[in-house]
Amino acid sequence: MKARDSAAWPWLGLVLLIALSIAFLLPVTPQDYWWYLRIGRDTLAAGAVPRLDALTFSRAGIPVDYQSWGAAVLFWLVYRLGGLSLTVLLRGVLLAVTYALAWAAARRGGAGRLSASLVLLAAVLTSSNNWSVRPQLLAYPLFALALWILCKWQNGEKEFNTKNTQEHIGENIQRNASIPSSWNFVVKNFFRKDQNYLYWLPLIMLVWVNLHGSFVMLILLSGAALVFGRGDRRSLGLAFAGVLLATLVNPRGFGTWSYVYQSLTVPSSQLFSAEWLPPVNTGWQMNIFFLWLLGMPVLAALAKRKLSALEWAWFLGFGILALWGERYVIWFVLILAVLTPSLLADWESKTLGRSKMNVAAINLAFSLLFVLLPLAFLPGLRSAWWKQAPAVTENTPVAATEWLAAHPALPGPLWSEIGFSSYLEFALPQRPTWIDTRFEVFPVQQWQAYKAITDGRQDWEKLLDGAGVNLLMVSPPNQPDLLSALKRSAGWCSLYSDDIAVIYQRCGSGK
Repeated sequence: MKARDSAAWPWLGLVLLIALSIAFLLPVTPQDYWWYLRIGRDTLAAGAVPRLDALTFSRAGIPVDYQSWGAAVLFWLVYRLGGLSLTVLLRGVLLAVTYALAWAAARRGGAGRLSASLVLLAAVLTSSNNWSVRPQLLAYPLFALALWILCKWQNGEKEFNTKNTQEHIGENIQRNASIPSSWNFVVKNFFRKDQNYLYWLPLIMLVWVNLHGSFVMLILLSGAALVFGRGDRRSLGLAFAGVLLATLVNPRGFGTWSYVYQSLTVPSSQLFSAEWLPPVNTGWQMNIFFLWLLGMPVLAALAKRKLSALEWAWFLGFGILALWGERYVIWFVLILAVLTPSLLADWESKTLGRSKMNVAAINLAFSLLFVLLPLAFLPGLRSAWWKQAPAVTENTPVAATEWLAAHPALPGPLWSEIGFSSYLEFALPQRPTWIDTRFEVFPVQQWQAYKAITDGRQDWEKLLDGAGVNLLMVSPPNQPDLLSALKRSAGWCSLYSDDIAVIYQRCGSGK
């Protein structure tokens, strides 16, 4: 990002224009958002992270682990301050920082301005299906920052002009006799070349471990660098030790590792959550992903510049993770966004050469313009000029929940579609739900029953009878078979209906 290379800035600005436009236009989906707002609100109200389930009636009082409590609190504060408009802006800022850092890491590795930007655009388009407002979103810039730091370390860049800083402070100490000589030792050691930017890694972990369970990615990223990298291993080893210790700085201490183990092994997530299943080559985004995955080794073999042992370790390690579960694809794509452009650097230098448009002020102005233009797509702004602007939320039963809140005498309990449950748990906490999107909280049998009811199978009414349910909130787009079964049943009566949700009551259960 140096001024002498400012011709690259507008290219980055153009990619961020596209990324921010998508981020601001994507709807806020309910799955892992609304119930996190509830947890954030409850955490601040109680002054402690909840330890027992209070969101559902089916699992009420059982121990739960909200490892992403920090993200929940942050999301709630942002929502309370600026609603969904500020929430969507936060998403855009987080993603812009993430991809800008990946671009900067690629450029640091020798990538040309065009190849780094085009590859980054491919990364944006491929991974945009992982941009839901959820705790993992907060981890993306932390991963990209760690990747940038480790690329800097790998290239042998050890200091931020620490020599001049050390000499300057040392001279001040010598001029002031009242300062003990021991301070000179402290200053010289604090500003040692092996004690600067690498020590951001434990700080990154300190934040990450309280935001999302994906903090393990930092251990994998830096651990691979420690084993396969060519930088100063002593410095990285000390930083890596700090990273491991920082994982314990959270409300549960060692318990956070049990959460990670449970997340990786609990059958409910592995069997019923699509993001835990291996990715399938369906849809244009997965088409790009698999083409990129298969083409990368070929490009590495043909390119003049060869991948290092660390780069191969990152490619293979995170590539295996991406093939293991769809939720890991975005981490691998960020790795690809850094590695791929460096293999195209020789081709770009021969084909395009250096840009003559290197006026820093002009390039900076265009870059800022590109980044600011997407603000027109923010919720609350776009409706002023776009009559048919897309909805801010998706699969969120706002009107149905307001209707239900206005009829508190309706007997429960309530059974609802899992996305609806997330919103209900936040907006109508006095109506606990039967199941929601916390896959690890509910046993396999309950998920099997949920699927059977959703599919309108032969025993769907018997399953609802067993749960003692008297109210249903059904999603017509997501549960058409259940809706058809309800219309045929003599035991359920329709109370409310709109395009998003339908509410049914057990006939004769009172109003």
